Amino acid sequence: MREEYDVVVVGAGPGGSVAARTAAEECDVLLIEKRQEIGSPVRCAEAVSIGSAATYLAPDKKWISSEIKGMQLIAPDGTTLELREQPLQAPDVVLERKIFDRALAKNAARAGAHVMVRTRATGLIMEDGAVKGVKMNRLGDDFEVRSKVVIGADGVESQVGRWGGMNTTLKLRDIESCVQYHVENVHIAQDMFQFYTGSQYAPRGYAWIFPKGGQAANIGLGVLGSSLNAKRPIDYLNEFVADKFPEGQPVELVMGGVPVSDALKTIVSDGLMLVGDAAHHTLPLVGGGIMTAMDGGAIAGRVARKAVHENDASVRVLSAYETEWMSTFGKLLKRMYKAKEFIASRSDEDLNRIAHAFQGIQPDEMSPKGITMRLLKKDPKLLLMLRHLL
Repeated sequence: MREEYDVVVVGAGPGGSVAARTAAEECDVLLIEKRQEIGSPVRCAEAVSIGSAATYLAPDKKWISSEIKGMQLIAPDGTTLELREQPLQAPDVVLERKIFDRALAKNAARAGAHVMVRTRATGLIMEDGAVKGVKMNRLGDDFEVRSKVVIGADGVESQVGRWGGMNTTLKLRDIESCVQYHVENVHIAQDMFQFYTGSQYAPRGYAWIFPKGGQAANIGLGVLGSSLNAKRPIDYLNEFVADKFPEGQPVELVMGGVPVSDALKTIVSDGLMLVGDAAHHTLPLVGGGIMTAMDGGAIAGRVARKAVHENDASVRVLSAYETEWMSTFGKLLKRMYKAKEFIASRSDEDLNRIAHAFQGIQPDEMSPKGITMRLLKKDPKLLLMLRHLL
């Protein structure tokens, strides 16, 4: 076991593996994962844009469960909005994350990264306020690895950021408590996402049905932390599955928290960068984070290479990651956060009204101008309600 690397990446999810692969093209990299199997257990609904995924991994039927052509949004009163062509920012494949994540990690290894599973970060090596490496435990043995740069990709429960002095606390209104079954024996269109809204299904959140091929689907829901009560998310999900798929057979259960917040104030400090869920880089309206994690990981990997070559991992150098991230995704993140806050504050009656106004909308109307013209004809008062989102 080496005692020093140029870059240490903590967490082998999509963001961490892409960061490790990118940095390993020019640097000595160590990628560690606390679990014994990369990609398992899956804590994700597994949807992503194939275009984004193909940037980092050649498309392979082994990690694609189903190809998506559209989506249905179901309001509390049952009103259904259907878009058969891809809406803006919509993912278009459902993954097999266990295969996908491992393939990304294998690519990092092929690029030269040293990968260690069952290796848990226990702290950071700090010198004069700067991060200089990672304290670790592997199979009961404690050791330390020094590095010029540390990239924290350790998920929503990230400790790396807190150890590095960053405030990664999430307000209850900015985290979704999510639960999902993989369900067999469900009869659904395999090319269509379905989203159910309303307090009956998921207060201040939504329920989803993502096809997984054959007669299988990921069926789950998320409830805002600020809306949790005596009724647990799993209780809502059990009722939803029993109502919609009485013959369905759950064969796998996953639970977890998903950040649906605005961007962190900072994602860098001396010697440290955060990517993916650790940096709260999920799209707040939908909770998706695979695409943003990979893109953020690629940026962080490039900046880490620069810091190593310049022998300078100060905030001055690493802030290039934050700047590029914000210029690439910052506006989208803020728009989606505003939309999430708006939707989360609506009553079921408001959601029904919105659904009625948009029923029959076509993809070519999905622009601020198109939406404005539709609402002027259908419901001018609703336009006033939505004006700050357009």
